[in-house]
Amino acid sequence: MPMTVIVRDFRPEDAEAVTRVRRACLPFEVMTPESVLFEVENANPAKKYRLLVAEKDGELIGTAHVGIAYDAAEPGQAFVTPHVHPGHLGHGAGGLLLRVAEEHLGAEGATRVYAWVLKEPRNLAFAEKRGYRPTRSAHFQRLDLTNGPLPEPPALPPGVELRTAADFEADPRPMFEADAEATSDEPSDIPTDFDDYDDWLNHTWNFPLLDRRLSTVVMADGEVAAYTAAMTDGGTRYLSGMTGTLRAHRGKGYAKLAKTDSLRRARAAGYTDAFTSNDGENGPMLAINKWFGYEICASEVRHVRTLD
Repeated sequence: MPMTVIVRDFRPEDAEAVTRVRRACLPFEVMTPESVLFEVENANPAKKYRLLVAEKDGELIGTAHVGIAYDAAEPGQAFVTPHVHPGHLGHGAGGLLLRVAEEHLGAEGATRVYAWVLKEPRNLAFAEKRGYRPTRSAHFQRLDLTNGPLPEPPALPPGVELRTAADFEADPRPMFEADAEATSDEPSDIPTDFDDYDDWLNHTWNFPLLDRRLSTVVMADGEVAAYTAAMTDGGTRYLSGMTGTLRAHRGKGYAKLAKTDSLRRARAAGYTDAFTSNDGENGPMLAINKWFGYEICASEVRHVRTLD
């Protein structure tokens, strides 16, 4: 009998299966069923967010995050990235996920759709066949925290101290302001207007994977100078979600200092695998991660398509 593939919207009981599929497709990311549910239940209404799933004869085999880049400086920007379990390729699930996603985004006013594509021949050919063109690359990196020593933290200069994001729980606004400045300077196809504190609280500060105790903050003369945001799954996997240095403090080694402290404390807490990803044009962070011993484990290419 022919196998039937259907695409539908996510249901809460799908969280475990979605996590399994995405871990199979992206073993270098950190996610949990709780984080999947959080993203669906707390999406900004302006995002027009949908988490699509593909089923083959009742088995969940693929997913796609779909939405409008509501904080983009230019309207009409949108995103979608289908993922199909490696054991279920070739049944049309990826194409069906993408078609349903594009129809949804077009109906919501999207004019340009961005998608990340793993840098593998099959994936790149899939994107090209459907009218997507490459724009920029990024690299996933892994560090084995059980193999070899981590760098010793350097002596702190006068006026510099290390704290954690947990120290800002009473008033996270300094962390928001630092994150807004650092993120706005990140290489990106979609420049954003990073100015909504309440939205940041809801989707970044309260994100269930954010480990505030392992997120190191470098303070210089009482002000936030640099930080690294640690994401963890509560088991063995640690991810550097974002490392940033404020413009006035760049070139002083503060990002390396923050990552050194966070990684050492993550290893002490029992985490064994550290992951991160960087834009291919972010030379300073790629160099810092190489210094730590991170190795590139996969690359992906951002693609874009203009909707008719």
